[in-house]
Amino acid sequence: MTDTAGTETAGAELAGTAVEAAPRRRPALSPSRAGDFKQCPLLYRFRAIDRLPERPSRAQIRGTLVHAVLERLFDVPASGRSAEAARALVGPAWAELCAALPELVGQLFEGAEDPELPVWLESAADLVEAYFRLEDPRRLEPAARELLVETELASGLLLRGYIDRLDVAPTGEMRVVDYKTGAAPREAGEVAALFQMKFYALALLQERGVVPSQLRLLYLADSEHLTYEPDEPELRRFERTLEAIWLAIRTAGETGDFRPNRTRMCDWCSHKALCPAWDGTPPEYPGWPEAAEETVEEAVLDRMD
Repeated sequence: MTDTAGTETAGAELAGTAVEAAPRRRPALSPSRAGDFKQCPLLYRFRAIDRLPERPSRAQIRGTLVHAVLERLFDVPASGRSAEAARALVGPAWAELCAALPELVGQLFEGAEDPELPVWLESAADLVEAYFRLEDPRRLEPAARELLVETELASGLLLRGYIDRLDVAPTGEMRVVDYKTGAAPREAGEVAALFQMKFYALALLQERGVVPSQLRLLYLADSEHLTYEPDEPELRRFERTLEAIWLAIRTAGETGDFRPNRTRMCDWCSHKALCPAWDGTPPEYPGWPEAAEETVEEAVLDRMD
């Protein structure tokens, strides 16, 4: 649920050092992976099946950092949830992220003394402060933050994703809240944004038997918000849409025929050097991972839907 942006390194090399792909696991559909397949089936294969490493961008990591701060803000007693207190959380959250990913500073900057680093951290703090123009966190007590939803539909499709925040009223109504560090999209972009939110709503309906009463996207870059109220018939139609996407993925998975789709988005793809549309050679197809294969923990950078 963290905003994603184009990455900078092609192929299976990260900062000049060859690294192995992450352990394989049973493929699941998330909003981002569904978007990958619609954009380029080969990109889906590289990310979901081969699990090739990608070098993160500053925009990606800033989104991860902002999300971490907004998650931890609600650990502070309600009376202390001020913009100043939230800004003060940026430094510790960045230190923890760097401890989890020691190579991160070197990937994003020219070392810890790079003068662009404090400017970048200040831009993250500005986005955190912008959150306070959209909500008053002193009046909120979320039921869950960074909530993993993982549920299997009757068709066998496994849905997986992280919800930034789930609010539950005393009367039981649920509200799904997602933070975006970018600006609010235009009308065409709203469709993609609501695709993500309907995905979470369907997962909650499947898991808890309750339709969320409200889906709310908070856009921090321009302090805008998008709110939507789904209903069960709509979510069941959306379920059929996901199953159609999944059928196409499984059909490609049986043969390994994940075809590239050459577009302007290729310029930001980490795997351009391996793409046959750009005279590259993909790694040997490892085959479709089945349910019995190992399950692995989500890495920090996996949580970027």
